[in-house]
Amino acid sequence: MDKAVSDSLRQRLLSAFPAGTFARVDVLGYGDDPGVEPGDTAIRVFIDRAGRPEEDWDSRETLHDWAEANSEGIGKLHEGLLPSIAWIEFVPDTPDRQAVPARPNAGGMRWLGKPPDPMENSPEFARVGTLLGPADLATVDALIVAGVVASRAEALRWAVGRIREQPA
Repeated sequence: MDKAVSDSLRQRLLSAFPAGTFARVDVLGYGDDPGVEPGDTAIRVFIDRAGRPEEDWDSRETLHDWAEANSEGIGKLHEGLLPSIAWIEFVPDTPDRQAVPARPNAGGMRWLGKPPDPMENSPEFARVGTLLGPADLATVDALIVAGVVASRAEALRWAVGRIREQPA
């Protein structure tokens, strides 16, 4: 990722919150994190624990309290402060999260910045979450890079549709 773009996004984010709110801000491009799709940029923010014990950060209630205390900055994000990013994730700055920041279901808060999937509000569609290994993720991402599909969700719908049309 271009350093100037990364620094600009980081500075815009930091400008919305009080100094010292974050221990670290990672601006992520495709290849930096498995959750970032081809062509996307995302941000992972490590929230400064300010001396609080690590156990306190394991609860959603503590993250909710942090979000309430920082509602003004979060409001700026919702108003479009960072419109070009796919998502921003706030996670506690703990040794576990520093070691494996992309760990699924490890607690944290995520907001989407890019437009939602067009099927999101269609009543006949159901949301399905899945975890893919590196080889399967590379295959799905190759469909995006080749222009066959626009997103990972669309790639999975496309693949299921091909199987349905021509079952083995």
